[in-house]
Amino acid sequence: MKIVICGSMIFAKEMMEIKAELLRLGHAVVLPRNADKYAREKLALATAEESAEQKIKEDLIRMHYEEIKEADGVLVLNYDKGGVDNYVGGNSFLEAGFAHILNKNVYFLYDIPRMLYSDELEALQPIILEGDLSKI
Repeated sequence: MKIVICGSMIFAKEMMEIKAELLRLGHAVVLPRNADKYAREKLALATAEESAEQKIKEDLIRMHYEEIKEADGVLVLNYDKGGVDNYVGGNSFLEAGFAHILNKNVYFLYDIPRMLYSDELEALQPIILEGDLSKI
């Protein structure tokens, strides 16, 4: 399968690790643009978030959408962040929504978080991997 990874850029290093494991399992993998740069340069957590200006300038949302269109599904890396267990941020929510609308598989690495939009996340009917990539 071709899998597009989604998640906070704070977890760029983890994205690289997940990519390696998925490749080992025989999948093709697409990372968010600049993930390798963030992971390689070990940027400070405060700078690992992409600004709205950068997202607009580099057209990052549309670029990731185009990748999702060509994929079999998305994998949301929903690690704990900001005091929220299994956090799903705005971009990941949007990207999972794109996949859902396109009838692609939506995978969450961990369970659906308890957030303001938990009902909407649940309505996407994600496949919860419970940390086990072999379930893809």
